[in-house]
Amino acid sequence: MPIGVPKVPYRFPGEEYAQWVDLYNRLYRERVLFLCQDLDDELANQLIGIMLYLNGEDKSKGIYVYINSPGGSVTCGVGVYDAMNYIKSDVTTICVGTAASMASFVLAGGTRGKRLALPHSRIMIHQPEGGSQGQASVVLSESEEVLRIRDEVAQIYAERTNQPLERISRDMNRDQFMSAREAKDYGIVDQIASSVNQ
Repeated sequence: MPIGVPKVPYRFPGEEYAQWVDLYNRLYRERVLFLCQDLDDELANQLIGIMLYLNGEDKSKGIYVYINSPGGSVTCGVGVYDAMNYIKSDVTTICVGTAASMASFVLAGGTRGKRLALPHSRIMIHQPEGGSQGQASVVLSESEEVLRIRDEVAQIYAERTNQPLERISRDMNRDQFMSAREAKDYGIVDQIASSVNQ
């Protein structure tokens, strides 16, 4: 039997008494966001909107994005990455399980020095996928766009990890799984965190 989203007490600024709000709203108020499902348009828009709101509220405070996701839409991942780098607030990214495909791209896109993985995390990079069907001209056009996006994603990974573009391109040709330690050595994360206080 599903229990739904837990409720927790939260006292809004200026209010005398706490109100019961769902856990995620409470954590959003603490600048904690979650990428814990397939990254689609709806989730990307929510993450981008909340980041823009929190940045507008106080640019000096950091934002924390916890990631446990198989990835998702390439355009959504690039959109979240761009938003994280557009705002002035530092964005700490934390892998808490799996960051695969575009989720690893978002993980690598956090503020340098503030990209973390928990000790038993798994990180995976690979090339963007396209699934075109239909007339040959449409398939050709879409495959050219997938190749353009692949090159763009590889270039960003190279910049974020300090790996040579040739290595990134080679590693993206197939699913490249990494432990937290391997992801740190590769440059996707900066630290392996063992406690919240780290």
